[in-house]
Amino acid sequence: MAHCVHGRSGGHDASGARIGTAFVLNLSFAILELAGGLWTNSVAVLSDALHDLGDCVALALSWRLVRISQRTGDDVYTFGYRRFSLLGALTMSFVLLAGGIVVLLQSVPRLFAPQVANARGMLLLAGIGIAVNGFSALRMRGGKSLTERVVTWHFVEDVLGWLAVLVVGVVMLFWSAPILDPVLAIVITLFVLWNVGKRVKETFVILLQGVPDTLKVGEVEDAIRAVPGICDVHHTHVWSQDGTSHVLTTHAVVENADSYADVAALRRRVKDELKRFGILHSTIEFESRTGPACGDAGAGCRCRELE
Repeated sequence: MAHCVHGRSGGHDASGARIGTAFVLNLSFAILELAGGLWTNSVAVLSDALHDLGDCVALALSWRLVRISQRTGDDVYTFGYRRFSLLGALTMSFVLLAGGIVVLLQSVPRLFAPQVANARGMLLLAGIGIAVNGFSALRMRGGKSLTERVVTWHFVEDVLGWLAVLVVGVVMLFWSAPILDPVLAIVITLFVLWNVGKRVKETFVILLQGVPDTLKVGEVEDAIRAVPGICDVHHTHVWSQDGTSHVLTTHAVVENADSYADVAALRRRVKDELKRFGILHSTIEFESRTGPACGDAGAGCRCRELE
């Protein structure tokens, strides 16, 4: 049986540092944004300020949970604490969903009673917003965990949103079109909700031990069968701990591997093959095939476990 060793990794340390930086930047800008939204009377700016303040709470929790996820396995969580980082991703997603609903409740009525917004103020805030969120998105670039991807997507959405605010602000400098402000808020919010919904689905698939969407069990089994000495493979289970660290268990049928040295060599070859799928932790149970040679048509398989 292969044993999984879970320890601290530089990747998780870097993940915590990136999310910590994102939290500080997000909180600072959210406070500025809230004041700016009141100054410009823009529901689009105010809605984003509310959305960012909620994100600050989620980011702080995510930051803490990522640090917890670095802990090694113990008698309670034998696989380690990696899954705690998923709670951060879920929290972030639900905060974004709740904020989006609030924004829609504030914006829809303004479609029927538009209010004049300060276009010059919107342009100023848009410039600052693009700079701050753009830097944050670049800072998060390279993160592979689900939590980091959710946070990165949040900042990318904010950059796109501020670009839209910039365009609307320019238009409103020359034409009186106050309805553009709530329309913009609604479009941005629906775009955010759509993408957050996909992240929530992905998170639940991981929590429910579904096969990662980047893997196909059939392809993994074919790769194992291609290893010289492997007759067949069955009872294969693949799941992910946090969206990046995958786990596999399987039964491999072999021939001419009766000694411990033979089995150990086969295990190493199979594990090397699995690495290209991102599967770094695996438990492989070997069974020896007795009877007709591998590949014989209609051959029955009588197996015994190899200790």
